[in-house]
Amino acid sequence: MPEERRTTLAAIAAEAGVSLPTVSKVVNGRRDVAPATRARVEQLLHQHNYSRGGMRRHRRSGLVDLVFNGLDSPWAVEILRGVEEWGSANSTGVAVSAVRHGDARPTSWTGTLASHDTDGVILVTSELTNSQLGQLRSAGIPLVVIDPVNPPPPEIPSVGATNWAGGLSATEHLIGLGHRRIGTIAGPGDYLCSRARVDGYRSALERDDVSFDPALVRHGDFHHEGGFARGGELLDLADRPTAIFAGSDQQAFGVYEAARQRGLRVPEDLSVVGFDDLPVTRWASPPLTTVRQPLSEMGRTAAQMLGDLVDGGTLRASRIELSTELIVRESTAPPAG
Repeated sequence: MPEERRTTLAAIAAEAGVSLPTVSKVVNGRRDVAPATRARVEQLLHQHNYSRGGMRRHRRSGLVDLVFNGLDSPWAVEILRGVEEWGSANSTGVAVSAVRHGDARPTSWTGTLASHDTDGVILVTSELTNSQLGQLRSAGIPLVVIDPVNPPPPEIPSVGATNWAGGLSATEHLIGLGHRRIGTIAGPGDYLCSRARVDGYRSALERDDVSFDPALVRHGDFHHEGGFARGGELLDLADRPTAIFAGSDQQAFGVYEAARQRGLRVPEDLSVVGFDDLPVTRWASPPLTTVRQPLSEMGRTAAQMLGDLVDGGTLRASRIELSTELIVRESTAPPAG
């Protein structure tokens, strides 16, 4: 071990109140260290910007981590499917976990990843803080993000879909059917993909000289509950919308239930468009018109980018956006009357 690195580890050991061999065990991902001790050492390694990248470049674990913001959504399965396909073709295992938000604990989820053997990380629909990014960098762990909540630094590769174009095509379809009171239920307001879909919705209204009404824009959570609650709010308006563009298929199904409880029929009384094209959409009653987001392909693309980084290759682009496509089914029709 070079003298400078040995001195750094010795300083960390002294500050943590442990032996130098204990710090070495943490650096090398050994498991025979008490969790509290590991957490303290990992925190100090991060504070001292100690880099383990050189050590990692000389070995491969044959394992990548796929970290989701949450695992309770069908679209997570579709992304996992794409990553698994790449892993199977490249003899690489995939470890799946859900992110733990914030840095209140001594080590965040990034500290946990830094403490075990992983060739790289794919992070899905989560916010990446400077502190977390610093931990991954100091550990020499390659990173690719899918649908990041906040704009990642330019050097961090990312994969997404054409969310603006998807919002545009969904709204233009409804306008083409004759709708003028069109509501939208986006995802969380701080998500980049949510804002892009709403921007596409607004652009479609402007292109066709349809007045924009802020009362028709609501923010949900991408889940059934959000679609049901926000859809109910829209349908209870005195001048309710005749169509709703939901920012996810799950929210669209929440709108279905909100309409049913109010005695409204889809599409006779209310047209509904979703976003994602999950497998279940074609079996819904009625089958859902939706914007297809190539989720499995997004997973495969991110995994391939990560594989190139692990192998020391150069990416042709740091940001890849895959095309969305409007899939017209039976949940949309001209407005009644």
